Amino acid sequence: MFCSNCGREAECSNYCPFCGTPQRQRVSYKKLTLSATDSKIAGVCGGIAEYLDFDPTIVRLIWVALSVVPGGFVGGILAYFLAWVIIPKASVAGSTAADAVQAQPSVKAG
Repeated sequence: MFCSNCGREAECSNYCPFCGTPQRQRVSYKKLTLSATDSKIAGVCGGIAEYLDFDPTIVRLIWVALSVVPGGFVGGILAYFLAWVIIPKASVAGSTAADAVQAQPSVKAG
């Protein structure tokens, strides 16, 4: 980590060992997003599973079980639709499928 005051590289600590300036710790937060890799309809259950580190199939089964409860089916569909609209899409790391096709070397016959 670099000190924001003196610019020297300091090891992870609360204060810079060179100038004594308090250092802010960088905290990375998990972000709830729609799954880009594991989606059946919109990626809502896949995204929730990635966020909670669960198996997506279990999340889907729980969602269906809670939606089938009498009177909960409409609420389950409405909640899924609202989650689909509200939760942002995951950014795909790497290239798109079109870029991958163009990057493959062509094979010459003969």
